[in-house]
Amino acid sequence: MIHPLSAAEISATAALIRASAQTVLKFNSITLLEPPKAEYVAFRDFEGQRPTRRSLSITISRGTQQVSEVIVNLNTQKIDSWKNLKNVMPILTLEDLDVIERIARVHPQVTEACKGLGITDMSKVFFDGWAIGVDERWGFERRLQQALPYYRASPSDNQYAHPLDFIVIADTEREEVLSVDIRTVNGERTPIPMEGHNYLPELVDRSIYQHNLLKPIHITQPEGVSFTMRGREIQWANLKMHIGFNYREGLVLSDIRMRDPHDVHGNGDNYRSIFNRLSVVEMFVPYGSPKTPHHKKHAFDIGEYGAGFMTNSLKLGCDCKGAIHYLDAVLNSGSGAPLLIENAVCIHEEDNGILYKHTDFRDGRVISARDRKLVISQILTAANYEYAFYHTFNLDGTYKLEVKLTGMLNTYCLHSSEESAPYGTEVANRLDAQNHQHIFSLRVDPEIDGQTNSVIQNDAVAAGVSTDQNPYGNGFIAKKTLFKTATDGAASYCHETSRTWDIINSSKLNPISKKPVGYKIVNTQCPALLARPDSIFAKRGAFAQKALWVLPYRDYELFPAGNYVCQSSGEHHPDNLTITDWVARNESIDNTDIVCYVQFGLTHFPRTEDFPIMPAEPVSVMLRASNFFERNPALWVPPSELAGDASSTEAFDGRTGHAGLTTSSSSSKL
Repeated sequence: MIHPLSAAEISATAALIRASAQTVLKFNSITLLEPPKAEYVAFRDFEGQRPTRRSLSITISRGTQQVSEVIVNLNTQKIDSWKNLKNVMPILTLEDLDVIERIARVHPQVTEACKGLGITDMSKVFFDGWAIGVDERWGFERRLQQALPYYRASPSDNQYAHPLDFIVIADTEREEVLSVDIRTVNGERTPIPMEGHNYLPELVDRSIYQHNLLKPIHITQPEGVSFTMRGREIQWANLKMHIGFNYREGLVLSDIRMRDPHDVHGNGDNYRSIFNRLSVVEMFVPYGSPKTPHHKKHAFDIGEYGAGFMTNSLKLGCDCKGAIHYLDAVLNSGSGAPLLIENAVCIHEEDNGILYKHTDFRDGRVISARDRKLVISQILTAANYEYAFYHTFNLDGTYKLEVKLTGMLNTYCLHSSEESAPYGTEVANRLDAQNHQHIFSLRVDPEIDGQTNSVIQNDAVAAGVSTDQNPYGNGFIAKKTLFKTATDGAASYCHETSRTWDIINSSKLNPISKKPVGYKIVNTQCPALLARPDSIFAKRGAFAQKALWVLPYRDYELFPAGNYVCQSSGEHHPDNLTITDWVARNESIDNTDIVCYVQFGLTHFPRTEDFPIMPAEPVSVMLRASNFFERNPALWVPPSELAGDASSTEAFDGRTGHAGLTTSSSSSKL
């Protein structure tokens, strides 16, 4: 099991690096350098020694802005390597994003721009820091960010109801404002939209809550949860896995294995490997309006800011309900000090409806069992948006990643001569919310009964056989295409053929179906990237151009948009390889150790219903067993029995395999 760095290890890393540095350093990130896969697997399988524990730090020299990668051996307490990089820029941390608000608020050009809109109290102006996106005026001699300004009439006012008509460009390290870009329409400034569109309880008419028709729902597990934790390893039902966390990916699930449910005695330890590692490695949000300043806006919310750094500290009853187990996260500050995020990860169970059911119409006998899911989640805030990530596992071994998008639309002020259409929606009076996409990349490092795997594409097609063989014309088949090289493995989704992909182990056949054991990728929510192929958007976010990429596994090739996304161009860079470079090698992906990048998401045409705060919109991708088991792997779950009066609370007794999970509706007050 690969545990994240402890607070002591972060402090030790920073101290060792500071002692060897020639200048004052800022620690952009300090994280675990996971061992090479072969070393770890040998140790995990009791065939090798415990791997050396190392940290990887990305530092920035305060004097020169030199970016360096430093590897520290935590066993020997020595520096293994120190590599200086050229023409790359690391993640913008929350501390970095605070810089632009602090310096912009007091800068003469910014205050002058605000005076032109009638603003004299700069304490009411707020700035959302963003990575630069596109700006040809500066190169890598400066570490850039931009800020989108908003006005607040009161401390809790919804700033996204009052966007201002300019942007600020700043050098993060030198703390200098470089430009204040004011947008004019027909030579005129655009007035601030001043209508209040608030949602916080203290700012709305509380009489709206009198329309609440909902009775409370109480979720209880009187006998406790059905999972057990040993450190960061969780065991639940027939599954076990390790839960990791880092500054960039946030949640990392590894060593995911499932016990064969056909062990009727239930005391065997015959776990079969499914996935070596699962994580979300990128999130691309390209905006679709070519009008200034929106042409700059395309955020890489993981590569440019880090899912770990943006993670919320979760609260019972608000973000999670029921019997909850939390895990903390330890990251780092710019000074190299440990930074604790309490309750960064939430683990709980939920009822999941029917697991299996059949009614025999002849005798009326009903057989039915309840499913449940284990949910491992984190929620992050990326400026205006919230993203809630739910990694879920069902009793039949299905894995599903669901992302719920909520928070605030990114808004801009409309001049009286303008309209939002066709590139956006006027969600409130003179407030424009632009069309945009959210494209996530789930990295799947499969281990389907071992590390030697392949991928087969499945397309539902009409049977191409003669009339003699298909006299009624009703025949159809699954057309199977084996991906042999990385170029083959760059695949788009096809709705017409209900396309799926099987990750298989061709050396192991299911004794019943005579087909290779596998897990199926079901990915129907995968919009095509709509930016023009020759655009900077498409070059920087090349991974988003396909629903699936299959590549041979290589240590430390993780991030499809590159290790250093900020200010990247999408062009080849020896210290910043992307998925384009990996595919260009066109190596074999057949019957070898592979890794899959699965892209999914949505195209968002904003609605008035999305304002002033968005109802959560879910998107998901699923991986489920396909000839991996010999029969339904959830038959070990006994049928449910209804207890008590059917008109009242439904409670399932211990014989159901659902250890006291009860959902009840009550008229009592919360």
